[in-house]
Amino acid sequence: MNTSSTMFAIVTDAFGGRGGIAQYNRDFLGALVQTGAVSSITVLPRLAPDLPAPPEKIEQTSARRGRIAYSVAALRIALFRRVDVVFCGHLFMAPLARLIARLKRAKLIVQTHGVEAWPRPSRLQRAALEGADLVLCVSRHTRAAVLSWASNAPERVLVVADTVREEFTPGDGSTLRGVLALENKRVLLTVSRMDSRQRYKGQDRVIAAISYLVAEGHDVHYVVAGEGDDRARLEALALQARVSERVHFLGAPKLQSLIELYRMADLFVMPSTGEGFGIAFLEAMASGTPALGLDVGGARDALADSQLGTAVPEAELPATIARLLADPKPDSAALAAATHARFGRAMFTTGVRTALNRLTETI
Repeated sequence: MNTSSTMFAIVTDAFGGRGGIAQYNRDFLGALVQTGAVSSITVLPRLAPDLPAPPEKIEQTSARRGRIAYSVAALRIALFRRVDVVFCGHLFMAPLARLIARLKRAKLIVQTHGVEAWPRPSRLQRAALEGADLVLCVSRHTRAAVLSWASNAPERVLVVADTVREEFTPGDGSTLRGVLALENKRVLLTVSRMDSRQRYKGQDRVIAAISYLVAEGHDVHYVVAGEGDDRARLEALALQARVSERVHFLGAPKLQSLIELYRMADLFVMPSTGEGFGIAFLEAMASGTPALGLDVGGARDALADSQLGTAVPEAELPATIARLLADPKPDSAALAAATHARFGRAMFTTGVRTALNRLTETI
């Protein structure tokens, strides 16, 4: 692709956004300008709850929440700007992205993440994805799902896994333990949204395991960091299980607090059944804390097929938590180094460059 190419990114959220998809978009678009693959990027998000701070050569316009307002804004931007490549950050936006790509005679990249791409999508979404020049997936599981319903050539459907930021490193978490009155406790941690429409993250599975863990002799406490409308249900579950004094809901932490949370925990647990990848696994392990998930979906990739973290069937979750709490904690520096070596910025940038080279072959 010509380094003077300009890109129009149609995304749910990116700079100023929250969650794994927003972080992936920031990382991917940032890598494009950092490597000089494109000369400039215009980003149109649907959401931007925090103050956007895009790097040089990236311009993010005001967010448009409504579908019609967003579509009108996207078409207006495309009409008055040069567009060589359209990046579509979510499958449900692919029909709009394809329309713009055809109007501008531009290349089209469609990004897929997880549950939105696992079942066969609508006819319009499928046609839009099949019209893409390149399809990116965050995990092998998502790639296999896409190829099961789409007619794209396999060599045009690539895995570019999430990356982990350099800020996530091991350190002393004792200060935060003191603030939370968790000294001398065994601390489990989950960092994830609590969305009543997507109850697959697994906080309820950890809550259900607490009584068993206490019976096994572990003075365990469970810290849940995140926001969402499903918190009340999870609080009720902890109350019903008579473990509410052991479950602590903290809300969504800022970056430095998030790093301290990972460092504080004995074990990061996210037994999700619908994870497209799971960037929180990487953040925990890069902070020196072992991570546990289920051996389903994209979590296998984030946990490196149990080479970095641990992936188990759901039925084995309580016993595995107990075992990992009883085992000596792995060397934090070694775990962090291995995580950064496999999922750090250098590997991510290489993956992005490989993907763009594949796109160039279509020109």
